[in-house]
Amino acid sequence: MRIDVVTIFPEYLTPLRQSLLGKAIERGQIDARVHDLREWTDDVHRTVDDTPYGGGPGMVMLPEPWGRALDDLAPAGSPQPRLLIPSPAGRPFTQASARELATEPWLLFACGRYEGIDARVAEYAARRMRVDEVSIGDYVLAGGEAAVLVIVEAVGRLLPGVLGNADSAADDSFSDGRLEAPAYTKPASWRGLSVPPVLLSGNHGEIARWRAEQSQLRTEQRRPDLLS
Repeated sequence: MRIDVVTIFPEYLTPLRQSLLGKAIERGQIDARVHDLREWTDDVHRTVDDTPYGGGPGMVMLPEPWGRALDDLAPAGSPQPRLLIPSPAGRPFTQASARELATEPWLLFACGRYEGIDARVAEYAARRMRVDEVSIGDYVLAGGEAAVLVIVEAVGRLLPGVLGNADSAADDSFSDGRLEAPAYTKPASWRGLSVPPVLLSGNHGEIARWRAEQSQLRTEQRRPDLLS
């Protein structure tokens, strides 16, 4: 999978090179490229924003640098990426979204700042590529970079061969619409707290039933909305 990220803070995306994602990039499973939007400005101050039409607080990111970036990274007539714009006004990003995006060969992220990107950029891009505004939660961040890190990690770990054990993703929370059961490791007794005996029994059928029950219970207690 190819991943391009356009931002005015390229250093913010350094964590992409860490942990599982970093190893996947080193192995060539992910081709990650980070671009500075200011490379597509044309004034001495490398301006990327201006005051909003209609008044109001804050600044809006100019359309022209974004248009140039899109034209350079994905010229018309060539294969096109799927453009993702993190935004609190976007559709919710879920595990199902991650699974869908993991089937794409190329994702391009546009990291907005301030009051966001001029809305015409998404309209322009939609003439030749699929465009999605995506929200990682009902809160507002200073920019899209943190959301990109979240989305890329959620998607990247679902790519074939990225996780050491493919079953790990299959057992994740939300994989079957419920939260994952609690997990334990050695020692069996720690500071007066013991591992549930069923996990030490070696009875795989009983263990599977216990995990299913705990998954259901956790979901009922913490995320009943998932069950509805």
